Amino acid sequence: MEGFLIVVGGLFVIFLIILFNSFFIIEQQSVAIIERFGKFLRIAGAGLNIKIPLIDRVAGKVNLRLMQLDVVVETKTLDDVFVKIVSSVQYRVLADKIYESFYVLDNPERQIEAFVFDVVRARVPKIKLDDVFSKKDEIADSVRSELYEVMDEFGYNITKALLTDINPDHKVKAAMNEINEAQRLRIAAMERGEAEKILKVKQAEADSESKILQGKGMAGQRRAIVDGLKDSLGEFQKEIPDTSTRDVMSLILMAQYFDTLKDMGLHGNMNTILIPHSPAGVHDIYEQIRNTIITAGEVQKVTKK
Repeated sequence: MEGFLIVVGGLFVIFLIILFNSFFIIEQQSVAIIERFGKFLRIAGAGLNIKIPLIDRVAGKVNLRLMQLDVVVETKTLDDVFVKIVSSVQYRVLADKIYESFYVLDNPERQIEAFVFDVVRARVPKIKLDDVFSKKDEIADSVRSELYEVMDEFGYNITKALLTDINPDHKVKAAMNEINEAQRLRIAAMERGEAEKILKVKQAEADSESKILQGKGMAGQRRAIVDGLKDSLGEFQKEIPDTSTRDVMSLILMAQYFDTLKDMGLHGNMNTILIPHSPAGVHDIYEQIRNTIITAGEVQKVTKK
């Protein structure tokens, strides 16, 4: 009896194992390849699935998500500079060609990598280093076009190809940085020189306008003084007919002399050039001015003759 129970228990355990092996779960955005005795049977989708134990088996799973493969290619440019180019290929398995993607290619990533190497090494050696950076989109489009045509028949859709990094030798990078720095310094020096030139021109224009205005002011001031002296002489001679022009000028100069001394006393911080300030000095100044005017008049007469 005990032996019978052991046999029944063993059979029950085997049944449970077979029953549990009949069910399997597939994750979302994935499918399973089911084979029967080594031959393709069907494709199982996401969720709970059933298979016949010991007859059917899950041969493998195929990921339907968008995947990315980074390929590092070392090649030479037209100006004999070696660069390392990183190409990122984004691809996914076509839902209607799952069979081809699983059975036709043994290693699809190696296949994609080989085509990337072929395209990059065919295009970059025809381009100079500086142009590689500006034409990287063209190179990436060539990679995608080449891969798209080839990999489509194997069940893979090439969504996009990007050149994510272009890395020349460190010595070449240092030389490029030095060239760039020299160009920027030259431009900065030119801009600085233009700025200094503008400042000097503007300063010269300001000085010129200032001197013109000062000249106009001095001319107006002298004209006003002459007019004032003329009026003062006329009024003074009307009031005192016996006085001469010389006496009136001496009196006016004396009055201006004392007004100047008064202003100097009121403004102690004035920068003033002192001249002889005795009463006799005022007369000397008057004589010098009068002689200068007379001499200028005589010179003008001779010049006209």
